[in-house]
Amino acid sequence: MFVSSSLFFQDRIREKLNALRVEADAAIARAETAEARVKELEHASLKNDQEIASLQHKLSVAEGQLEAAEGKLTEHKSLAAEGESSKGMADSLQRKIALLESELDTSEKNLRETTEKLRLVDVKAEHFERQVQSLVQERDAWEKKYEEAQEKYISSKRELDEVVLQMESL
Repeated sequence: MFVSSSLFFQDRIREKLNALRVEADAAIARAETAEARVKELEHASLKNDQEIASLQHKLSVAEGQLEAAEGKLTEHKSLAAEGESSKGMADSLQRKIALLESELDTSEKNLRETTEKLRLVDVKAEHFERQVQSLVQERDAWEKKYEEAQEKYISSKRELDEVVLQMESL
């Protein structure tokens, strides 16, 4: 009985050892599964940290781009305001140019009319100069005739005076 009881205890111990081995194997399997899961989670955590760093970098780049875009927007708004001002000034200058062109047309018309009148005055002046020259020549001819007549008169008077003197002396 002792042998049988000892065998019984040995069987029981073996069963217990087998149960402990099974339990240990299950614990080792769970531990390996847990370690694998921990590695997966660590890997996922590292991946998430890298993704967070990448997204933070992208966020800072996007913020920089946003600031640049806001700066450009402000610049474009001011340029648009300047453009509106320039457009108003350009419209004003266009109206002024149109007015000046109208004044230029009027001035050119007046200049043409004045030039035509001046040309007519020049023609009349030339006509009058020819008339004056003709009258001067006529006057000179009359003066010459007058001088000749004067000389004849003086000569005739002398002769008459001589004739009178000779008659008196007779």
